[in-house]
Amino acid sequence: MKNQDIAMGLIRVTEAAALASAKYMGRGDKIAADQAAVDGMEKAFGLMPIRGTVVIGEGELDNAPMLYIGQEVGIGHETMPEMDIAVDPLDGTSLIAKGLPNSIAVVAMGPKGSLLHAPDMYMKKIAVGAGAKGVIDIDKSNKENIINVAMALNKDVTELTVMVQERERHSDIIKDARELGARVKLFSDGDIAAVLACGFENTGIDLMMGTGGAPEGVISAAAIKCMGGDMQAKLVAYNEEEVKRCKDMGISDLNKVLLIDDLVKSDDVYFAATGITDCDLLKGVVYSKKSFATTHSVVMRAKTGTIRFIEAHHQLSKSNLYI
Repeated sequence: MKNQDIAMGLIRVTEAAALASAKYMGRGDKIAADQAAVDGMEKAFGLMPIRGTVVIGEGELDNAPMLYIGQEVGIGHETMPEMDIAVDPLDGTSLIAKGLPNSIAVVAMGPKGSLLHAPDMYMKKIAVGAGAKGVIDIDKSNKENIINVAMALNKDVTELTVMVQERERHSDIIKDARELGARVKLFSDGDIAAVLACGFENTGIDLMMGTGGAPEGVISAAAIKCMGGDMQAKLVAYNEEEVKRCKDMGISDLNKVLLIDDLVKSDDVYFAATGITDCDLLKGVVYSKKSFATTHSVVMRAKTGTIRFIEAHHQLSKSNLYI
């Protein structure tokens, strides 16, 4: 089995999710859009030449009938590699329901045991691209990190763009960035797309800071690792149940800084994403005429540093799997 086969297989997985859910754009039904993405992704996984186990997915078995944590995916032949799979078939369910930008279908994959099994709770994150690798410190102040990233990128602070989710809990980040004179780009939902954007110079995004979902944080870390960037995180527990979840996964110190190699332990990790609605990095699904659609995707591998952008034209009437 060639690594190119795995990479292209992952793109077909995210394409299937994107194509299945994109018809729900702007129709106000986020549940139907999400279910369509899950259905499409699971079918496409059935053709992947791997023995995969979902470690980050749609939830536990009792709450998620498909792509649940612990589910085995792929062809599953004993000669095939065992892989950890992290999926978000539709990151940005509210976005697609409203027809807004930044909804994407994403998959991260690495050798068995390589992806942090993050519980469904909040995680504080800071991420940068390759140009600022090694200068971020989640324990330093917002202003210190912004200044250090600007210096690493040889930019004036007024030229730096910080991506922040528009939430009350992030008011200090927004205030600090504006006081320094940095540019601030706010987004409503879809923090995987936001982290992904800061890994590429042509998006104009230099730094992402904020607190969002922990599972999405691990998937984002896989993307950042493939791009040679850097990310740090801390789990944020709001009650005793969440504290117990952390202890169950072996993290007794909630102040522990999770470095990118803690979030993604292997260098042989893959990441794939397909735009559903337009993002900073990827164009969304476009229907050109009946039963024809175009998708824009990216697939990356950390071990080789290879990043492929793929524009695919689909004749949907020829396959109900969209692959």
